[in-house]
Amino acid sequence: MRTRTSLALAAAVTALTLSAAGPASAADGTVLTTGGPGGTAVAAGDVLSASLAAGTNATLYSSSTGTSGVSCSSSAFVAEVVDNPAAPGTATESVTSHTFDSAGCTSNVAGVLGVTRITVDNLPYTATVTSGGALTITPAAGSTIQTTVVLRTLLGSITCVYRAPGMTGTADNTDNSISFSNQQFTKFSGSSLCFSNGYFSAKYAPVTDTSQAGGPAVFVN
Repeated sequence: MRTRTSLALAAAVTALTLSAAGPASAADGTVLTTGGPGGTAVAAGDVLSASLAAGTNATLYSSSTGTSGVSCSSSAFVAEVVDNPAAPGTATESVTSHTFDSAGCTSNVAGVLGVTRITVDNLPYTATVTSGGALTITPAAGSTIQTTVVLRTLLGSITCVYRAPGMTGTADNTDNSISFSNQQFTKFSGSSLCFSNGYFSAKYAPVTDTSQAGGPAVFVN
């Protein structure tokens, strides 16, 4: 009886130890990894970047349901990892660059002949991403997220400035993407040809760690 009791106790202790070891290993992973979910931790200071997902455009439309505005086939962002804590948690990045290639931008607004340039102002922005994939972008204290759009029109060049207090998006491990849908900007200045609201949508993929050899894709855990 004692022998059976001792063996049963030993087996129970072993089972508890093994079951505890599994979650502990998973918990030791960080929010951002390369090589797959739960893979190699992305180091603070690493630079992440992405261009538009293949076959997609970044758009700034005059309404959330319309198709009138500006569309760009080439855009990219660069961000530096500030903090990458253990998962579950929230990683922090500093967005240092967000660009649009005007050569790939068009406009279907009446009276607009073309897009001279699109500039993202007031950088850097702070970006946070949670283990659930929720992405939030905020400007520095006392500032705003601002985009300046310069258009060629029948009446000459016009400058439209749009502002937003922040943006939200989603990170997805399926294609290592981040997506924004109908993020509302309000016109701060510009002529009557500048629509009063701009709704920004874009999908960037894959997000890669350019500080690592081969630029591996980044996963969110």
